[in-house]
Amino acid sequence: MLMTMIEALNHSLTLELERDKRVVVFGQDIGVNGGVFRVTEHLQEKFGEQRVFDTPLSESAIIGSAVGMSVYGLRPIAEIQFAGFLFVCMNQLASQAARMRFRSAGAYTCPMVVRAPYGGGVRTPELHSDSLEGVFMQTPGLKVVIPSNPYDAKGLLASAVADPDPVLFLENIKLYRSFRLETPEEYYTVPLCKAKTVQEGTDVSLFAYGAMVPMAVEAAKQAQKEQGTSVEVIDLRTVWPLDEEAIVDSVEKTGRAVVVHEAPRAGGVGAEITAIINERCLYSLLKPVGRVTGYDTPYPVPGLEDYYLPNAARVLTALRQVMEPA
Repeated sequence: MLMTMIEALNHSLTLELERDKRVVVFGQDIGVNGGVFRVTEHLQEKFGEQRVFDTPLSESAIIGSAVGMSVYGLRPIAEIQFAGFLFVCMNQLASQAARMRFRSAGAYTCPMVVRAPYGGGVRTPELHSDSLEGVFMQTPGLKVVIPSNPYDAKGLLASAVADPDPVLFLENIKLYRSFRLETPEEYYTVPLCKAKTVQEGTDVSLFAYGAMVPMAVEAAKQAQKEQGTSVEVIDLRTVWPLDEEAIVDSVEKTGRAVVVHEAPRAGGVGAEITAIINERCLYSLLKPVGRVTGYDTPYPVPGLEDYYLPNAARVLTALRQVMEPA
């Protein structure tokens, strides 16, 4: 069945609620309204107000409640309306949920999922487009998942719900309705912490996730057409913990690498991937790793976001640079 990412996520949530009575879904306006982007549309009608319910406008209360629910045996799926609002519940997510297994010496786990839309390209106000995955990479005990298409979104969400530890599940706003992809109606999983090779290549490895994946594929096609460069495109899917073996295997094959993400450059996914490459396959590298990212500034006002976001032209420039003779 052809689905948008919105439809795939809604379908996944429906299956989780049907399969497991411990699953509860909650957040601001997710009940009657079906969420700001309608990901949870009709779920309250199907499953009732005790399992799909609205919360007050308090992100700290939403995540704090999810922690308590998960420790006492439920499988909460909490929605934070936009990823920038995660700043408000950092204590509950980083100090409580992510440390529960550690603080209890393994006596308790915290099987909860926190969903949040993020990303630019749709002209949202301040704190609505922020990409915060780099912040949460430094939160031990927390997995960070970012799908790039409807098929992966549905399967990754199923794996996130089944995981015994907390998962931050970030959904790119621009991808919600941008295309449809063949997606099974039945239950299935896509493994966490496993990257996917979207396109095989021999000359350079291009790492991306979320909305940067289709843009990376576009840049790879242009590089092949204009320069004859064979680009291997890797969709990371889980940005923490990273699939180090997939990264190393690809770079050892191609000898060159470029990383793309719309989050700020400093301390981000690109920096961590560069460190992994330097530590594990330095002698395979023919040129330094290229990075195409957002800038180390607050996310700009809507009228300026086109200058901030990576695009195919910037990626193509980075590919040309790493392909220059050493």
